[in-house]
Amino acid sequence: MNVIELERRTPSEADPRKLEYAGQPVAQEVFEELKHRLEGMGYLPDEYFLMDDHWRDGREIPKDADIFCTTDYGASEGVYLDVYLKWYDESQKRSITQKLATGKTLGENGNDLDRMFLTAAAITKAFHGDHATHARHMKIGGVEEDTGGTVVHLSQQEQKAVIEALMEQRERQEQAMGQTEQLLRRMTGSITEYVNTVGMRPLRMSDFDKAILAIQDGEMSAFQVLCPKVLTEHADDLLTAAAGRPGNVGARMMALVLANDVRFSEEIYRTACQNAVDISDANRVHLLLAAADHYVPQLSPSFHGEIASYAHSDHCYIAKEIIKRCGEEQIAAAPSRLLEQFAADEDFRTLSALVEKGISGGPNAWRTLHMLTCQKQDCWIAEELLEKRMWVDTSDYNALHACVQNDAVEVCRLLLDGGMDFDQYRQWAQTRPCAGHEETLRALEDHWSEMQAEMEQTAPAQENGGMVLG
Repeated sequence: MNVIELERRTPSEADPRKLEYAGQPVAQEVFEELKHRLEGMGYLPDEYFLMDDHWRDGREIPKDADIFCTTDYGASEGVYLDVYLKWYDESQKRSITQKLATGKTLGENGNDLDRMFLTAAAITKAFHGDHATHARHMKIGGVEEDTGGTVVHLSQQEQKAVIEALMEQRERQEQAMGQTEQLLRRMTGSITEYVNTVGMRPLRMSDFDKAILAIQDGEMSAFQVLCPKVLTEHADDLLTAAAGRPGNVGARMMALVLANDVRFSEEIYRTACQNAVDISDANRVHLLLAAADHYVPQLSPSFHGEIASYAHSDHCYIAKEIIKRCGEEQIAAAPSRLLEQFAADEDFRTLSALVEKGISGGPNAWRTLHMLTCQKQDCWIAEELLEKRMWVDTSDYNALHACVQNDAVEVCRLLLDGGMDFDQYRQWAQTRPCAGHEETLRALEDHWSEMQAEMEQTAPAQENGGMVLG
């Protein structure tokens, strides 16, 4: 299996046979690939394996960084595995060590420590490669939950002898297990669910099963052979699985599926985009979105905005980048909840971009305005956004009412200037409590009266043939 790279490299334009440096990967993308690999190998720590908060929000791996692990008993319980990055910072003229991830296992005896050291070895080999010609380890004498068992070292000859013995036993049982196998496949469904439930691969596998497993295991050469055989019937499953497979190999597999110029439903393509978001692969998300119109017939105008909204919760930096790359038509059709999401973050820059590109506040604009005006220090954001463009429906009196209740007078005035009818609002608000905000209402009445007076002064000029420029 290929090592996980801490640098991006692409084929050189001058000589495609050579690779050249193309920037640094996002730390969360690297972490997701590592986690996926450990899980596939059965080495994922059983309590948790978490990335350090320092590397969130799209932070990149430093150039020329190296990775190492430490393993030890915890101060109070369990066994801990810490994964570190170390690099030399030219600006500070010193070496820096920063934790990348931490894993913890529930057990706390010597056997648990041994197993965690095997995990540390798997991590080291994932980044540095497996250069040894021997050394295979396996656990015998118990299952994962056992507190006993022994970790032994097997030579290649010993490993071969064990495998051959097990295969012979499996072949003898294969005929008797045929009916059981069929029932297991019917009850579990997909090959993925089968493996997850049963804990082993089925005795018989189709080419599609093998293709899905090739994606999970990162076996590019096998996938290149299998993909053309099953693409016609299983393009949807291949796309969604490859899109969610972390690492460069997953990106190449997805590109291979797309290269066959298949068309997908919007639902399937949305799942693929969401899977790419979940593994923090911003480049893959942007590639999918850029090609969405081509691969999805009659794509919904709101599609790009929906993916941005999906990314906001756990991958906000991806959401911001999507918004930055979207055109005005795509943002104008985007779900209005994007405004609410970034209003909760008090992210003026992104809110401003959304408003400038034509997003609508929608039926829940009042929630956005409430979040921006309930704390007086954020009222300026609402004012700036309304001065850029009237993104609130002029008949949305809930929005005006929310600002009245927060005593955001200037915001209310901007809503009236944008076309809201204060007389209609007062009639609408008769059945809605507004006690304690009389001063705000008086200020708005005065502003409304001034607006009416200006309109009356303008009307005679028009009637007398005067020129009025709007």
